Amino acid sequence: MAGKEKRLRINARWCKGCGICVAFCPRQVLSLVKDKVRIQSPEKCIRCGMCEMRCPDYAIWLEDIDETEENYG
Repeated sequence: MAGKEKRLRINARWCKGCGICVAFCPRQVLSLVKDKVRIQSPEKCIRCGMCEMRCPDYAIWLEDIDETEENYG
């Protein structure tokens, strides 16, 4: 059985713009724009979870992709 696909999610309201997640991302997927984290290169993301582990505000995480959501929008 294959593992579930994951996607990177951000809650900008919780982000304080510290840049820790940006610094720990091994693929330079993230950047700070107007003091908030943004996903700049989603195709580069390897879903390692370093950003999620390091974020002190729980503003970024990997989420399971729900197959029904993918099929129905």
